[in-house]
Amino acid sequence: MRITNARGVPNEDLTARARIRDAALQYFTEYGFARATIREIARAAGVSQGLVRHHFGSKEELGRACDAYVLQAMREYLELATTEEGLGDPRTLKEARSPLLPFGRYLARALIDDLDGAGQIFDQMVAMTEQVLGEADKRRTTPPTADLRTRAALMVAMEMGIPAFQAHISRSIGADIFSPEGDRRVVLAMLDITTHPVISADEAGALRRGMEEPDA
Repeated sequence: MRITNARGVPNEDLTARARIRDAALQYFTEYGFARATIREIARAAGVSQGLVRHHFGSKEELGRACDAYVLQAMREYLELATTEEGLGDPRTLKEARSPLLPFGRYLARALIDDLDGAGQIFDQMVAMTEQVLGEADKRRTTPPTADLRTRAALMVAMEMGIPAFQAHISRSIGADIFSPEGDRRVVLAMLDITTHPVISADEAGALRRGMEEPDA
């Protein structure tokens, strides 16, 4: 397996710890946490198994370090995407998003495998989404009718469904969603979906009233 850094840094310029982490990210994504081994990760990173254990102690600790790294990268992107600097410069947002492409599949696999730490990953993603939605709620002309936590949890689930169904979506649209072109099409489609109502306000109101009425 050829190891490349998601943020565009040449592998030889990375510290040993970073090379190990990046190798682990790719192995966990490709084979799942249970199947990946310290030996394979060490070989891909060009280091000894002893050095992996020196830096991370165990495969479990290495997995937690990968989780923290990916979540921090997402946090940094969201912070940029909600500032005037990011919103005022589309190129900045595009460049900041590109390194996140490999992480979507990693997170989806971690959640689907449901190993230790999966719940914490999901909860942290929900917390990040709550912050974004909370700011968006301040700009709404009408108040939301569902609570913030539920909306955030469902948004995370829908977002993670895209990398989870990568093979099917890519086949359907004729482009790998993890390629620049595929990602561009996904982003444009999601922007269209989230900015144009699928049903009218009257239809939504009728459905809402139906859900609120007590069962006979």
